[in-house]
Amino acid sequence: MLEIVITLIAVFGALGLICLAAAMRVVKQYERGVLFRLGRITGEPRQPGLTLIIPFVDRLHKMNMQIVTLPIPAQEGITRDNVTVRVDAVVYFRVVEPTDALVRVEDYRFAVSQMAQTSLRSIIGKSDLDDLLSNREKLNEGLELMIDSPAVGWGVQIDRVEIKDVSLPDTMKRSMARQAEADRERRARIINADAEYQASKKLAQAAQQMADTPTALQLRLLQTVMAVSAEKNSTLVLPIPVELLHFLERGARDGQPTDRKPETPAEPVTTEEPVTLEKPVPPEEPAPRIPPAEAPVSAYLDALTGPPELGAVLDQPQERVIHAEGRPEQP
Repeated sequence: MLEIVITLIAVFGALGLICLAAAMRVVKQYERGVLFRLGRITGEPRQPGLTLIIPFVDRLHKMNMQIVTLPIPAQEGITRDNVTVRVDAVVYFRVVEPTDALVRVEDYRFAVSQMAQTSLRSIIGKSDLDDLLSNREKLNEGLELMIDSPAVGWGVQIDRVEIKDVSLPDTMKRSMARQAEADRERRARIINADAEYQASKKLAQAAQQMADTPTALQLRLLQTVMAVSAEKNSTLVLPIPVELLHFLERGARDGQPTDRKPETPAEPVTTEEPVTLEKPVPPEEPAPRIPPAEAPVSAYLDALTGPPELGAVLDQPQERVIHAEGRPEQP
């Protein structure tokens, strides 16, 4: 009899241990437990630690409360300025109401993913290409609001949405590269023109200063010659300015010794003029110029070269031309 009692106690003890083990659940720090008793939610979500449930009656679902990083697949769309782009993003969210996330939506991860893709395509259609490339913070805020509005009822909170990459067609990339090059070239030309304008002012001031002191121009010329002659792989052609020749000539004239004798004081000139009784001689007239004699010309040469007289022409006999047939031509 005693043995039967001991056996029953051992059996019930073992069953109790088995039931206790089946009733024990451990909820981790980053989890919350939602308890279903006979299909209905009972009480508040279980906190982290050891918790007990009724075996075969209660069922505990653990919900992860950590921030989930969900990548959004690349979505292709047309921007407001008719440019085809592919944009991908990433969503950071977490569960704040484990009961709603478990009851109100079948799979909150899949729901958030589909909502993010739809919102991303909507943002692409409402934005310009420049906004997608440069004003991403504003687009991220708008995308976060679009995803967070329906997710509030699912017990999910959207922490952050980031647009990762914007893929452009190759033709658009080349066009943007040419635009950037043109803009850089325009800025470079403006800077060069401004530099030339400032340099021209300084050169005008320097030219005015050198005009006041011509020696400074010669010194500047010599400095330029020295700077160019430092490189021995070039041939220097040096024009000599006229100012330098005048400068050297003036220096030579100032340094040349004078061989003139000192001038003696002139004798006093008497105011009385000598009286002459001679008759003034009239000036001689120039001798008449005799034209040179012409060379004699023969009468025969005059007859040949001069115009013939009318009588001589009339007195000449008429010539008759005989054709090849032997028939004379009538005059």
